[in-house]
Amino acid sequence: MSRFTNYISESYSELVNKVSWPTHSEVLSSSIVVLLASFIIAIVILLMDMLFGQLIMPVIYGTF
Repeated sequence: MSRFTNYISESYSELVNKVSWPTHSEVLSSSIVVLLASFIIAIVILLMDMLFGQLIMPVIYGTF
């Protein structure tokens, strides 16, 4: 049991003293970048899907 408590104690000490936590503004700016990148990628995938759909439909239905 002492190994477990030692592990918990060392883990807590590392989280408090060694981990460099981001500030609120850093988290906010990173979150905004991720949201914008996700939105842009979603739009690109939507446009590619629509384009490929328009190109493939005549092949599937045989109307060239």
